[in-house]
Amino acid sequence: MSFFYDIAGWNPWLVAVLLNLSLGLVGWKLVSKLLTSAGLVHAFILGVLVWGTLGWAGYTVVLFYFLVGSGVTRIGKAKKEAEGIAEKRGGARGPENVWGSAAAGTVCAIATLFTSSVYHPLLLLGYVASFSTKLSDTTASEVGKAYGQRTFLITTFRSVPRGTEGAVSLEGTLAGIVASIALALLGWAVGLVSPLGMVWCAIAAFIATNIESLIGATLQSRFAWLTNEVVNGINTAIGAAAAIGIAVLIQALL
Repeated sequence: MSFFYDIAGWNPWLVAVLLNLSLGLVGWKLVSKLLTSAGLVHAFILGVLVWGTLGWAGYTVVLFYFLVGSGVTRIGKAKKEAEGIAEKRGGARGPENVWGSAAAGTVCAIATLFTSSVYHPLLLLGYVASFSTKLSDTTASEVGKAYGQRTFLITTFRSVPRGTEGAVSLEGTLAGIVASIALALLGWAVGLVSPLGMVWCAIAAFIATNIESLIGATLQSRFAWLTNEVVNGINTAIGAAAAIGIAVLIQALL
C-alpha cells in the first residue's frame, strides 16, 4: 500500500485511472454480472472521481456499498422473480443506477476540491451519509421483499403486497438500520467521519429512507419522470443534507 500512498501524494488521478482499469480487467467476469456494459463505463468514471478526490478512504466506502448492495439484491432472488418484484436485469446496474446511488456523494467529494478545508468535515459527512442512506434503502427494500411477513403502506399503514411502492416492513426496516450503521462504521474506520458523525449518518439514513417511502407512496405514480433512479438520487441527497444539517445544528447549540 505504501506504493499507492507515494504515488497518490503527487498524482492521485493517475492512481485512480490505473486502479480502476486494473480492477475492471482483473474482476471482469464478476463485474460483468453486477454491471451492464454502459454501467461499467460509468462506474469507472465514478471510481476515478472518488479516488481522485478522496483517495483510498472514499473509494473503500463506495466499493463497500457497491458490493454489499449488489449482494443484498440477490437475497431471495428466485422468490422475488417468481412474484415479479425482483430488480430488472437480474440486479445488474446501468448508468442510471450508478448515478442514482452515487450522484449526491460524488457532488460532496468534488466539492472538497473547491471549498475551504473548514467545510471538508461536513462534506465528508455528507459523502458517507449519502451511501449509508442508499445502502439502508437497498437493504430494507430487498430484505422486505424477500422476508417481510407483513408490509404496510407508509402513509396509511394499510397492508399491501410486497414490492408495492411506498411499502415498509419490520424486517426490512431493521435490516436497513443495520446496513446504515455498518456503512457509517466503515466511514469512521477509514477516517472520514467522527464517532458522532456515525450517529448522524444513521439518523439521516433513517429519515431519508422513510421520506423516500413517502415519495413512493404519494408522488411516484403521478409523475412519469419520477423513476426509481430519480427517487434514489433524491433519497441520497436528503440523507447527505440531513446529516450535514444535524451536525451544523448540534454544533450551533453547543
